[in-house]
Amino acid sequence: MYKAIAANKRNTILVMAVFVGIITGIGWVVSSFYGDSSITLWVLAGAAIYALIQYFAAGKLAVAMTGAQEIEKKDNPRLYRTVENLSITLGLPMPKVYIINDPAPNAFATGRDPKHAVVAATTGLMDIMDDRELTAVMAHEMGHVQNYDIRVSMIAFGLVSAIGILSDIVIRMFFFGGDRRDNNVNPVVIVLGIVVVVLAPIIAAIVQMAISRQREYLADATGALTTRDSEGMASALSKLQQYGKPMRKQQTSTAQLFISNPLRPGFFANLFSSHPPLEERIKRLQKNADRF
Repeated sequence: MYKAIAANKRNTILVMAVFVGIITGIGWVVSSFYGDSSITLWVLAGAAIYALIQYFAAGKLAVAMTGAQEIEKKDNPRLYRTVENLSITLGLPMPKVYIINDPAPNAFATGRDPKHAVVAATTGLMDIMDDRELTAVMAHEMGHVQNYDIRVSMIAFGLVSAIGILSDIVIRMFFFGGDRRDNNVNPVVIVLGIVVVVLAPIIAAIVQMAISRQREYLADATGALTTRDSEGMASALSKLQQYGKPMRKQQTSTAQLFISNPLRPGFFANLFSSHPPLEERIKRLQKNADRF
């Protein structure tokens, strides 16, 4: 498990390198289009500032977007004590605990590190889960905290947002930006630039989704190891599969945070899903039950 945590920290650097490469490509396109090499540096600087702001603010933004409300022990002793016991077991700081008033069973974790972590569960989740299953679900979310998945998610969220905004700005500049400084740009460069700008957000989103899928498998395993109860985790996932439904407040930008996909099913939702199929996650837990 410690190797997985170390690998996750290394993956943070890899993710940043991939996204910086994409942003540099966008900057190069604009520089070639306008004949000013300094634009690349300005694009990188702007994206870095935006991503940094998102890194510190995205956790609060995610909580606000889901409509979650912070609770104390007296507000919901069952959920609070479950999280409290897990944080003691894992040796982690006690995260802030939130409840989402939504009949769809789901839960999520966010924050930039264990000291600034947030975990949340919906009212629908607590209604259908027994204590054993609720512990398994929250152990999964605490696994995201322990494995620093929340940090990777925040960085990826910030950089994907930056790439999307940059691509939109560049496309508008291409078509509505007026005169260029360099009117002798090779048409091939222009076509290549448009292709790069159009594909950049898609590539970034695919990378983000791939990261999220692997992190879900790891959090399932972490939760099972923490509770020493892979059957409880599998049972919880089975209930999510049986009773799962779209949440009232649906945001594609926060979908990756949840234990189960909160979006309405559809072709594109499945194609770019941030979650592996629940049945596959259950099979993995059952296959590796003797390791937990």
